[in-house]
Amino acid sequence: MRYPSLLDRFKQYVQIDTQSDASSPSVPSTAKQKNLGELLVKQLLEMGVKDAHMDDKGYVYATVPASAGAEDKPAVCFCAHMDTSPEYSGAGVIPTLHKDYDGGEIHLPKGGVVLTPKQFGPLKEMKGHTIITSDGSTLLGADNKAGVVEIMTAAELLLKSDRPHAAMKILFTPDEEIGRGADHVDLEKLGADFGYTMDGATKGSLEDETFSADGATIIFRGANTHPGYAHKKMGNALKAAGVFLGSLPRSEWAPESTKGEAGFVHPYEISGGVEEVRITMILRSFDTEDLEPYAALLNTLAKQASKAVKRTSYEVIISEQYRNMKEVLDKHPHVVEFAEKAIEAAGLPLRKSKIRGGTDGSKLSFMGLPCPNIFAGEHAFHSPYEFVSLQDMESATDVIVNLLEIVANEG
Repeated sequence: MRYPSLLDRFKQYVQIDTQSDASSPSVPSTAKQKNLGELLVKQLLEMGVKDAHMDDKGYVYATVPASAGAEDKPAVCFCAHMDTSPEYSGAGVIPTLHKDYDGGEIHLPKGGVVLTPKQFGPLKEMKGHTIITSDGSTLLGADNKAGVVEIMTAAELLLKSDRPHAAMKILFTPDEEIGRGADHVDLEKLGADFGYTMDGATKGSLEDETFSADGATIIFRGANTHPGYAHKKMGNALKAAGVFLGSLPRSEWAPESTKGEAGFVHPYEISGGVEEVRITMILRSFDTEDLEPYAALLNTLAKQASKAVKRTSYEVIISEQYRNMKEVLDKHPHVVEFAEKAIEAAGLPLRKSKIRGGTDGSKLSFMGLPCPNIFAGEHAFHSPYEFVSLQDMESATDVIVNLLEIVANEG
């Protein structure tokens, strides 16, 4: 094990429940995210990072100063998010190690969860690795605690070594999984010239393009009354919601039937009863202009559903989440080039791709901090199948250190 503290820290981090909550208006959306933030600040201070702190909104800031002679080089931010997805439980995570992976099936202790190389292709490159999963009853939280621990490990290494490096600006955010991760970042306080999120999957991957994203809430309102006396009085919001959901596209504009550059609309949560139903959805496309017809479709389908179920009404609320960061990064090609060199210096194949999702880097780029995404090694996130390779996390740590050295020498 090249980084002795990495595994223990990772296991510690994933056992802290940091699930975010899209229905909460507070910042952060769940107070428990601060539990991890407080631990990270404590550990950074113990390493000797003097300015490490967490603000009242749950954002962690810290600086590893530049090495002697590199003080005038650009300061580089490395960012990861502390929250885990609301789509699957992150409480009571039991990190489970599968050492010296033999290339076959991985059977998790609970839930009948089985990982196979056929279903999860990246496993084919992990023979001999230590694979980390949950016990099958929760997600793991490698998204994005793998990125957190890689940044922490790189910081510890730089503080103990004499390797030349540019100033490292550390940023850990809450609420990325619900599209709010960068909303309250103080860029002036951060003091970085550009940055990188450590939130990608396959070893060697570098992503400079994301979806553009909106959120949608579809509300159906009905009229409730005693069902025995409801003739021409009741309006059932549940039935209107059912008509709406049944009318959504299935062969196109749906996650289960799209890949590559195709976007989608996706309902992922529903709550309510006869009186009112709320459906929470996400809208995604690499082309920002596609989001408008997606929203128009939802309005049309909601109107039709309400018309089909008497005495119901509807409301469609669209909110911007993030935009495709390529629009910004194309103006700052050196930021991507530094990452390409750092990956190659780690002896890894460079795999440039688009993210069928988003990162804090999407918003940060539009806020003025160009910020592509580097792999962290996390796979099958938001599910009990989530896994990460210890060796891939070590490689991601190498890339961080390499990149800071490259900027110190060339920036």
